[in-house]
Amino acid sequence: MNSSGMLRALGFGALMLATLSSARAEGTFDIPAGAHFNKDKLGKITEFFKNEVSTGKIAGANVLIQQHGKPVYHETFGVQDVVSKAPITDKTIFRLSSLTKAITSVVAMQLIQDGKIKLDDPVSKYIPSFANMKVGEEKKAEDGTRTLELAPLTRPITILDLMRHTSGITYGFYGDSLVRKAYKEANLYAGEFDLAEFAERIAKLPLHNQPGALWQYGHSTDILARIMEIVSGKSLLEIEKEKLLDPLGMTDTGFFVTEPERLQRLAQPLPNDSDFRVGRLYRTEVRQKWESASGGMVSTMSDFSKFAQMLANGGTFEGKTYLSPKTFELMTSDHAGKDSGVARDHYYFPGDGFGMGLGLAVRTDPGNAKPPPPGSLGELKWDGAAGCYMVVDRKQDMFFVVLEQTPTERQRVQRTLKQLVYEALEN
Repeated sequence: MNSSGMLRALGFGALMLATLSSARAEGTFDIPAGAHFNKDKLGKITEFFKNEVSTGKIAGANVLIQQHGKPVYHETFGVQDVVSKAPITDKTIFRLSSLTKAITSVVAMQLIQDGKIKLDDPVSKYIPSFANMKVGEEKKAEDGTRTLELAPLTRPITILDLMRHTSGITYGFYGDSLVRKAYKEANLYAGEFDLAEFAERIAKLPLHNQPGALWQYGHSTDILARIMEIVSGKSLLEIEKEKLLDPLGMTDTGFFVTEPERLQRLAQPLPNDSDFRVGRLYRTEVRQKWESASGGMVSTMSDFSKFAQMLANGGTFEGKTYLSPKTFELMTSDHAGKDSGVARDHYYFPGDGFGMGLGLAVRTDPGNAKPPPPGSLGELKWDGAAGCYMVVDRKQDMFFVVLEQTPTERQRVQRTLKQLVYEALEN
């Protein structure tokens, strides 16, 4: 996720201050429970996406709105890629990018539920090199030059830090801090490596800030995944298939698309939109050792809708419990609120009005925009740089998902889709 994309994601809300009472009275925020969809108004979604395709802004998209466990809107638009011109279907395979974090985090919660790991466990308990990490503190001289001084940790990095992105681990493809530059120059993605090697590469770099001090988007989920491998004795994909993917029936969800039949179902962005801008090549078609828990998975609407419905159900799907009520509540509570000690800067990806759960953003208040963006308190959401986007609104027993491959247009498309979805809800 690049910095301009993040700023667009975060900046759409802050137009002017509004009181809580007036914010609730305006726009489509926090509609009373029990709303239903007006099918005529849902037609505006169709109009919007048809125009996106016909004007050449996106190659195509798959949009699903599901309420009370049943589809109320499900349409596909455009093509998988402009070369083959194959139409998009529920079996079209999309790169999830950072939506991978949501899947990884749910499996991590299952391991917490099983007692395999604990939120207050130090990362160094599992990866000893993390005990020796330092924090990069920028110092500015009178002539304006910046230098990086290394400071000791004030406390260990914990599993909680990894899951709510407060570890100090960052990315090297946005922002201009010296630590982010160090990440960029470290050539983290060079050669062939697995999660174990990747964790050691991260351990050699300075942290962007002290653990728990700042919400910081980065490779925290990859380090979490390495711990998941250690405690399970299995690869990341093996443990995810065992605990979540196979039981849910997510047969097309994984990290690589190398089989000829599946390659024919792989969606591609428009040729001028092919750079996913995440600091590395998105090598889905090349099988490699690294299973990127923070951004490497692919899925289909047939698969991902099951995952989203499980979340909408509060952790259950078709009679099977994946997350207990207690575990689900823990995951979807705000762990970066005002009493947490976690600061937020303009790279706070969850955005205005949202707190941070354990792997998902959670709506805690309307935010400062007038009118506020649509949604409900308790809304869960996440998206990825490739364009895929999920919103779960348990108050309305509803979720919606758009799968698309358009790094350039995704923020605008996601904002418009969300507005149209909530404008179609009526009491």
